[in-house]
Amino acid sequence: MVNIDDFDAYCFDLDGTIYVGDVILPGVKETIDRLRRHDKKVLFITNTSIQTREECLQRLQKIGVNADLDEIITASFISAVYFFEQFPNSQVYIVGEKAIKNEFSRFSLKVTENPMEATHVVVGLDFSFTYEKLNLAMNAVRNGAKLVVTNPDPCYPVPKGHVSDTLAIAKAIEVASGQSIDIIVGKPSSFYGCKMIERLKTENNRCLIIGDRLETDIMLGKTNNFRTCLVLTGVANKKDVVKTKIYPDYIVENLHSLLWA
Repeated sequence: MVNIDDFDAYCFDLDGTIYVGDVILPGVKETIDRLRRHDKKVLFITNTSIQTREECLQRLQKIGVNADLDEIITASFISAVYFFEQFPNSQVYIVGEKAIKNEFSRFSLKVTENPMEATHVVVGLDFSFTYEKLNLAMNAVRNGAKLVVTNPDPCYPVPKGHVSDTLAIAKAIEVASGQSIDIIVGKPSSFYGCKMIERLKTENNRCLIIGDRLETDIMLGKTNNFRTCLVLTGVANKKDVVKTKIYPDYIVENLHSLLWA
C-alpha cells in the first residue's frame, strides 16, 4: 500500500484499472475522491485509439468518476500531438477508427485517403480492418511511408475475456510490407511520459503510475523514471511479473488496497 503523501500525482490507466466495459472496478471512486480531497494531481492515461478524450470523459462521468478534459490523455490524442510537433507538414494515411481522424483534425493535420500520397501510415485499432485495408497500408509503406503505431497493446480486457488490439493490426502491415514499425507513440514511450510531465508540472519521481499492464503501464514508469503500481483487475497477474521480469514498485489487488487507511 502507498502513503498518499509519497507522491504529488497519481496517473491511472483506464481499461482494466478504472473500469472493464461499463463496469467500474472496486475502490475506484473512493480512491479518486480521497486523492482530490488531499489536493493530489490526477491524470487518466489510456492507450485507447478508438475514443477521443471527450468520449473518455463521458465514459468516466457515466460511471461516477469526476474528471476534467485536461486530465485525460489517449493514444489517439498523443499521436496527433506527436505529428503536430514532429511532422506538421506530413500527409497521413490512417488505419483506425474515427477518434484518430477527429484528434488529427483538431490540430489541422493533413489526412489523405490516397495511400500513395502518404508520408506516414498511422495505425490504431480498426474494427473494420480488412484484407483490402491491409493491402492499401502495405503498399503505402512499401512506397516509402513511415509506419507509426498509436499503441503497442496486442489485446485489451472486456467483461467476457479479451479482444485483439492495435499491435495485431500493425504487425500484419509490418510483415506484409517488409518494413519495421518506425515508432510506437503510446505508453510506454518517452514521448508519452514527457507530455504527462508537461501537464502535471512535477518531478518524474513524484508520479505514481497505476495500471494493469506490465508491458505498457509498468514499463512507462521504467522508461520515464516514474514509480509504478500494478493492479490485478485487468490483464496481468503476479505470475506474469515473474515471467516477464518487469517488476512494479507496488502490487495491489484493486484500488481499495492502494492507499494506507
